[in-house]
Amino acid sequence: MVDNQKLSEIFKTEYSNLIAVLSHFYVVNDLQLAEDIVSETFVRAMRSWSHKGIPQYPRAWLRKVAQNLYFEGIRRQKTFDDRVRKDLHEDHEAFDTIDITEKLIEDSQLRMMFVLCDPRLNRESQLCIALRILCGFSTEEISKALLSNKESVNKKLYRAKKTLKGQLSLQDELTEEDYHKRLDNVLRVIYLLFNEGYYSSTIEEEIRHDLCWEAMRLGVFLSNQQRFQVAHVQALVSLMCFHASRFKARLSSSSGNLLYEEQDKSLWDQALIKKGLEYLKYASKDEQVSKYHIEATIAFWHTQEDEGKWERILMLYNKLLTIEYSPVIAMNRCYALAKAQSPQVAIEAALNLDLADNVHYCCLVAELYKMADDSHQEVLYLNKALKLAKKENQKTLIEKKLQKALLSW
Repeated sequence: MVDNQKLSEIFKTEYSNLIAVLSHFYVVNDLQLAEDIVSETFVRAMRSWSHKGIPQYPRAWLRKVAQNLYFEGIRRQKTFDDRVRKDLHEDHEAFDTIDITEKLIEDSQLRMMFVLCDPRLNRESQLCIALRILCGFSTEEISKALLSNKESVNKKLYRAKKTLKGQLSLQDELTEEDYHKRLDNVLRVIYLLFNEGYYSSTIEEEIRHDLCWEAMRLGVFLSNQQRFQVAHVQALVSLMCFHASRFKARLSSSSGNLLYEEQDKSLWDQALIKKGLEYLKYASKDEQVSKYHIEATIAFWHTQEDEGKWERILMLYNKLLTIEYSPVIAMNRCYALAKAQSPQVAIEAALNLDLADNVHYCCLVAELYKMADDSHQEVLYLNKALKLAKKENQKTLIEKKLQKALLSW
């Protein structure tokens, strides 16, 4: 019996790896063609592994099959050369001996990150295509990450591929100006990747550690490059360190995803908190303040036991909203508002937000009413959240909260 969860994790990771290598090392100029090769690789894997089981080295298996499919295309179709590098080496069979190493993948992905953030694409299209190609996100995952819908995402992906078709050749070096102009969009992709892992929207795991650690790896990798040793890169890494420090405390085998006040603070990873503070101090040397600086500072105060921390956090949320408004940020601010001022003030602010179809919003409002000792409204919003919940473990957690609320009603 094939472990579908393990397959999903392998495919998601290798999807972006293989497309990056095909576009970089083998210089496939058509992004759709690269995706077709990788998709066929996964189809062959499913057919083979469903009978023989997952091989000892599944990633090596996938990489070899993708290479073979690439060369099969060259041998079979004379027109294939119009869609790949025109000056392809005549002795292309020699490439069969080249290993797709981790270093090759790393270099390919770094370059691909910046190629996909081409300024000819609008920001939403850049995010969609990067999340699809670099992170292996499905259309559903992208729509949830961007608070959009699948139809809109599909249109953006189509337009992005059409714009980039024939322009993914990496023979021409990107200039330093290209790298710096596109850096903000690359950071946004990493930020969304971490968020999708931290607030997993599509699978039963409450935290998708693979996505979180991949985002952190990409962030640290960027921060270690001389050309990217800039304040907002360091600030983003700091933010991810602070959030990751509370992974263990956020989870409980008996009750699922724990709210901040319910967490066992002794489980917080002090080494990661220390590392996050180091990155934040480095980022603070620059006078320019980005959204990542503010979010990292908010995350830092969440790891501290300080009498006035909620007032500080509320002030930071107010500043963050002036830099980049987001209904999710406004929603998170409501909890800080309740802690710093009163639940009634927070409820009033929350009810002004247009997030009634968001399960996290309904859970938050229920929590605010609980803080205000209004069991009737707490039950009402927990029932709304239960109808919106899609994951079974999420439903279980809401049901437990609902039972407790009904007992005190």
